[in-house]
Amino acid sequence: MHLAAVSSGLRRRLLLLLLVPLTLLAAINTWFDYRSADDAALQQDRQLLQLAPLLADSVVAPGKTAADPPLLLLAPAIDDFLKESAHAAFGVSGLDGEGLLGADWLTGLPPTTTEPEFASEEHNGVIYRIVSQRVKTAGGELVVRLAAGSDPRQQWFAQVLQKVLLPNLILIVLGVLVINWAVGRALAPLLLLRNAVEHRSPRDLSPLDAEASPEEVRPLVQSLNRLLALVQAQAQSQARFVADAAHQLRTPLAGLQSQIEALAQSTERVDEAHPADQEFITNSPLVHAKQRNGAIYLDVMQVQRLRDAARRTTQLANQLLALSRVDARNPATQTPEQVDLKALCESVLEEQLDMAAAKQIDLGLEAQPVRVWGQLWLLRELLSNLVDNALKYTPAGGTVTLRCGHTGAERAPMLEVEDDGPGIAPEHRQSVLDRFFRVPGSATEGNGLGLAIADEIARVHGGQLQVREGAAGRGARFTLVLLCENEIDPHAL
Repeated sequence: MHLAAVSSGLRRRLLLLLLVPLTLLAAINTWFDYRSADDAALQQDRQLLQLAPLLADSVVAPGKTAADPPLLLLAPAIDDFLKESAHAAFGVSGLDGEGLLGADWLTGLPPTTTEPEFASEEHNGVIYRIVSQRVKTAGGELVVRLAAGSDPRQQWFAQVLQKVLLPNLILIVLGVLVINWAVGRALAPLLLLRNAVEHRSPRDLSPLDAEASPEEVRPLVQSLNRLLALVQAQAQSQARFVADAAHQLRTPLAGLQSQIEALAQSTERVDEAHPADQEFITNSPLVHAKQRNGAIYLDVMQVQRLRDAARRTTQLANQLLALSRVDARNPATQTPEQVDLKALCESVLEEQLDMAAAKQIDLGLEAQPVRVWGQLWLLRELLSNLVDNALKYTPAGGTVTLRCGHTGAERAPMLEVEDDGPGIAPEHRQSVLDRFFRVPGSATEGNGLGLAIADEIARVHGGQLQVREGAAGRGARFTLVLLCENEIDPHAL
């Protein structure tokens, strides 16, 4: 699974695991807050209920006339209640609802029973809790009202957005931000581990640094290291098997080829005066011999085919050995060396001159001084395979050119082999780098390993082997572009 998906999944799970409890806690907090407001409201109601009879007892006498209000002498408890809060008020009114004493807004229809009635009312922006009771006083049957300017329940409902929703929303938003930050910090070592795995070569099976990983991930890294060790052991075992098999084949193939070469160079007719040679050739299962008029004639074409087959088999064994060495090569564990690409091209050119002269091919060199870090024997194998491939497919009278220098815009070090042969069709240019692939209809003998080995060596050096058409749309051009970091500054030498 990709680590970004893991990170996203962890964030979602952490958000779910934290936001759900936070939501529940917010709901519980809201419930307790409401219950607290309800308890405060009940205490306030009980206080008003206790003070209402005292307000009725404060009416000590009726008015002198029917139009005059009754005489009021506030009880100390009522007086203290009014002084404790700036938003406390009382009112005394008649049964007709007309206010007689106290706040003129504390009026209204009288209660229908003598039981106290509670109500909430807003006045001048203040929510009041009001108790109203119809009582008999010294001034007659009146309605007394007491109002406290803080109704906890009503204030709670009015301030629910400010006191409950907004703080909880801020808490949730902060929780999301903190979780994202915490997950990012917690996953930083995993991201480093992911980058280390993503940027390592497919051939680099060296163990990961378990100590640099978080303690919770360390068992996973150790398991990966064990798996890498098993894969590396298996790969090395296979490489050793191929290398051993190829190496063991080289000795008998070399002996077989030397005998066939000697046989091909011998005279076409063996005189009967040489019975030992006659017996050898006649009994040989490798060639067809005919005897006529006391002489034995060898089938020269069959000898040539045997020689070519022996050469191809020997070349296949050598290529398999080289391929196994490239596969087993781990650039992370090898010390690079300075490689002079110009000197390398000159050396390969000298080795291939005889083959080029035999086919009457103009083998040339265009070289600029370039030094890179790499493996000399691997780059030599790559260049030799490219030149050998070009000489095989270029017809007599053609040209093959070796180049080393820099690319155009990137100025990256490069090696290049170009020919004016039949070329490679665009749909086959990538496939020719695969092992054992041969272009359909190709008349030249080959094993399909030379270019595959060259491509493997290019990858080992962190480069890319490009296949394009040659100049003027003719032939093929193979270019190895190396990383600029591989180049050695000539001024630093």
